[in-house]
Order: sequence, then structure tokens, then C-alpha cells
Amino acid sequence: MTVEAALGICSIVAVFALALTGMSMVIGQLRCTDAAVEAARLVARGERDRAREMVRRIAPGGARLHVTVRGDEITTRVTVRPAGGLLPDGWLAGRAVAVMEPGQGQPDQAVPQAPPDDPRDPAVPR
Repeated sequence: MTVEAALGICSIVAVFALALTGMSMVIGQLRCTDAAVEAARLVARGERDRAREMVRRIAPGGARLHVTVRGDEITTRVTVRPAGGLLPDGWLAGRAVAVMEPGQGQPDQAVPQAPPDDPRDPAVPR
């Protein structure tokens, strides 16, 4: 075996390893995004504990869920540190936004509803 062949084989192995790492990071990114979308949907329904459980099931191991609620808007962010710890936090992250479903917010944020006999209520036949 010549030196050129040995260097060629090492180069091929290095490129293959980088390609696998890149694919792993893309898959991790997609899993974080899927977990963030599912968590936003569940938090909007008032199921925060279930959202954490689903993030543990969907996202890569060691993922963290961050939930921000502003008014009726929910923002979820799922982050995970890439394998090996060579890259800083935040490189693999998914983000999703949802709107709180009626009746799921704080008591002072509840959606006001007209009484059933109110003529302004569109649900009451006229």
C-alpha cells in the first residue's frame, strides 16, 4: 500500500464520519422541531405535564423544554446539546408557537362568553 492510498482511505473515512455527524444533527433538529410542535399543542390544551412527557419521548435524549406564555400566545422551544458536547447549547433546537385554547388560560384570561339567552349570541337561533 502506498502513502497516497493510505491518505486517500483516511480522507474517505473522515468525510464519511462528517457526513454521518451532519445527518445525525439534521435528524436531531427535526426531532426537536416535532417535539416543540407537539408540546405547543399540548400546552395550548392545558396539558403541561403531558407536554414534558412527549418531549422526553420525541426529542433526542437530554432535551429540555422551555415554555413562554404571553397573553394567549404560547411559544415552546426544545433544545438539546449535540452528541459529544463539541458544540454549544442551542445548536439543535426546535421552536413552535400556538394560541391558547379558550378556557385554558389563567382565570383572569378566560374568554368571556355571552349568556345563552343573549340575543347577540350567534349560537342562539332567532
